[in-house]
Amino acid sequence: MLDNYTTEQITEALHLIAGRFETEASGGINLETIESYAATGVDYVSVGGLIHQAKSLDLSLKAVL
Repeated sequence: MLDNYTTEQITEALHLIAGRFETEASGGINLETIESYAATGVDYVSVGGLIHQAKSLDLSLKAVL
């Protein structure tokens, strides 16, 4: 887990890891920066903003009497 790393730090970390482990970039990644993080060569990219910024919708089926 490469959390809150810059793309430069991820590139350096991937060099040190040398393919021995699967890697995931996360933290501070959004739809505008995801391509640059994916281009580093990490195995997975996590974008929490998709969930954190979503608006909730109450789908409750409770009856109001």
